[in-house]
Amino acid sequence: MAHSGGSRPVFLLCAAMIAFSTLAGCKGGGGGTKTEASPAQVIPGGNSPPKISGTAPTSASPNTNYTFTPVASDPDNDTLSFQIQNKPAWATFSTVTGQLSGRPTVGTYANIVISVSDGHTTVSLPAFTIRVEATASGGTGGNGNATLSWLPPTENTDGSPLTNLSGYIVSYGTSRDTLSESIRIDNPSVNRYVVEGLASGNTYYFAVRAVAGDAQSDLSEIVSKQVM
Repeated sequence: MAHSGGSRPVFLLCAAMIAFSTLAGCKGGGGGTKTEASPAQVIPGGNSPPKISGTAPTSASPNTNYTFTPVASDPDNDTLSFQIQNKPAWATFSTVTGQLSGRPTVGTYANIVISVSDGHTTVSLPAFTIRVEATASGGTGGNGNATLSWLPPTENTDGSPLTNLSGYIVSYGTSRDTLSESIRIDNPSVNRYVVEGLASGNTYYFAVRAVAGDAQSDLSEIVSKQVM
């Protein structure tokens, strides 16, 4: 990606700031808590309120498909429409089916509420949270893991304050000269990442770039870990 403007984020990744461990990875698409609709009052005139239920997955892996569709019905066969509060930016939502779907980015997305209305009465599922953990597979089928952490940059190369930090790119591989794998993190608040699935007996090399709009920092210091 080409640099824009006359400055780039300053990004120095000190070896002392990287920790390696063999942590159990978090898997995506985890189970949720079964939820029932909030109570609704019947309005005068004999209308019966709609019903809504479902189990929303409360965990996911970055850049994998996430889907949740509640089950809704109406005793009067009224036409139903759906609404959502606090929809994650990465997700799309259907007002016709109530389906929430998308490819998550790392972060915690709290107080999501899906509701259904028959034009007279609205009922809602209890609020739920989706946690998207910063974990990725090394693609080698191994059992080793590496946990990286870093200090977020605060200024551009020209000394001006960095105000548009948008995320990071983690690059790694088995050759210091060729970091063939990369993972984009579209969340500037993340400063820790677990890479798992690394093959035992190999030495892996890691580095990070900061992303700010259309600009990227230079690659950080390269650090290594031998997976046992």
